[in-house]
Amino acid sequence: MALKPEIKKNWIEVQKRYSYPVNAIGVKIKPKDKATLKIWKEEGIDQFIKS
Repeated sequence: MALKPEIKKNWIEVQKRYSYPVNAIGVKIKPKDKATLKIWKEEGIDQFIKS
């Protein structure tokens, strides 16, 4: 299931501010939340973690 472009763009902008995985509203994604982490990786949001 692909994300809407505006949601993905927002999620990327939010992720750029954090050095750990966050959802589209900036809340840390817990390691147990496999579904969100899967989407996070599939959509390429993981490339935008703050270093």
